[in-house]
Amino acid sequence: MTTKGPFRKQVIVLMSKFNINNILALANKHVTNINRTLKNIKSNVTVNFIYLDNSGITIVSNLIAS
Repeated sequence: MTTKGPFRKQVIVLMSKFNINNILALANKHVTNINRTLKNIKSNVTVNFIYLDNSGITIVSNLIAS
């Protein structure tokens, strides 16, 4: 699910609690890997941070990927 507000754009990824804990344990490495991959495909999108939300993991970026 993609949401868009006046000050931020975010993608909410729904997943189980077990997977959420695994991803958050290494969130900084995931952000680095996602940004490296986006740079390799010459995308203008960069991930700013990942945080736990009540509906899953929220990935906040500078742009919404289409």
